[in-house]
Amino acid sequence: MWILDRIEGDRAVIETDQGRLELPRQQLPPDAKEGDVLCSTAQGILVDTAATARRRQEIAEKYRRLRSRK
Repeated sequence: MWILDRIEGDRAVIETDQGRLELPRQQLPPDAKEGDVLCSTAQGILVDTAATARRRQEIAEKYRRLRSRK
C-alpha cells in the first residue's frame, strides 16, 4: 500500500510497506492530497478513492474511541 505522506515543493513523499519513496510531484494525479492511498497501474499512479475513504473512516473511528475514553 502506498500512502501520500506529504508534498515538499516538487517532490512527493510516499510511505510504502517497504519504506519511504520520493517521486516527482508531477507523476501523481493533480488532485492527490496528503493521506491519499495511491496505486500504480499501467496508466500511471492513481488515487484509490475507495481505499482512501476506508482508511480515513478507520482513522476517524480510532480517534473517536480514543476521545471517548476520557
